[in-house]
Amino acid sequence: MGKMQKKIELDETQKELILTNLDNDGKLSCLKAFKVSRLIGLKPIDMSDACKGVGVKITNCELGVFGKIKFQDPETAIYSKIKQNFTQDRDVSCKTLWFIAQESSLRRVGNTVKNSDIEVTHCQLGCFRERKGKREIKN
Repeated sequence: MGKMQKKIELDETQKELILTNLDNDGKLSCLKAFKVSRLIGLKPIDMSDACKGVGVKITNCELGVFGKIKFQDPETAIYSKIKQNFTQDRDVSCKTLWFIAQESSLRRVGNTVKNSDIEVTHCQLGCFRERKGKREIKN
């Protein structure tokens, strides 16, 4: 069952800040969504609903859950660090992965997540809580 959309009332300035930060494809990237949330005074968790309210999709998840960012090979050391935070189903929250990325980089963590059996849960922007359909480990 899908998440119910929360009605977020935006003023014209807030709407304009979302619309002026869109990528060439008319979508708001994950990184820009965090930036815009600060600019418009919303909690990041409300960005998905705010964007839907103005007909904008969030794309290019920095952890590889959705979008078209090209990722590189996973890194064993980063996988080992992430593994310490697994639930029994290999689920790790988006927030935890961003915290781990502070020690290396978001791109390196994203590479490792995208090319592994890790399942990202609880998007900080409110785009999803859980992913459905486990992936196989890519070697």
